[in-house]
Amino acid sequence: MTNKLYALLAALLLSAAVPAFSQEPPAPPSSPPAPVAWASLAPQQQQVLSKFGGQWASLPPARQQALAHGSERWLAMSAAERDQAQERFSRWNSLPPEQRRALRSRWQRFQALPPEQQAQVRQNFHRFQQLPAERRQMLREQWNRATPAERKEMGQRAREKRERRNAGVRRMNPPQYTRPH
Repeated sequence: MTNKLYALLAALLLSAAVPAFSQEPPAPPSSPPAPVAWASLAPQQQQVLSKFGGQWASLPPARQQALAHGSERWLAMSAAERDQAQERFSRWNSLPPEQRRALRSRWQRFQALPPEQQAQVRQNFHRFQQLPAERRQMLREQWNRATPAERKEMGQRAREKRERRNAGVRRMNPPQYTRPH
């Protein structure tokens, strides 16, 4: 039971901590965050956060809010989602510090992109995930062998191919115009 609780807590902390590590610090709020009273937490939240119970009052209000929100998210997860979160947390913890820094840096660059480009990156990722495993592996190896100039050229070719494909879709499905009244 104790190991399960610690695993639960670890996953909760990951869900609360990863966004904090991977994003720029938020702009200072107009008013400081309000503290969260331990007694205001639901009994299930107190159970999930029991490790912090003795020191709750000494935690900064922003941390209290983050933990309370994380516990709500944790409790809303299905058992399968909790297992996945624990798995991700274990993988994250097993990474060397330099690899974590690199991932945080990539996340920050992604967050700095305009929403349209973020959507494009997500779409490309999902398209990549749909490829057969052998094709994904071949593309990874090709990318890893490429020089920075070759990578830039590969990106440009992919953008041109996507633009041609999108232009073809627009020709097949032209926008519908309505006549003015």
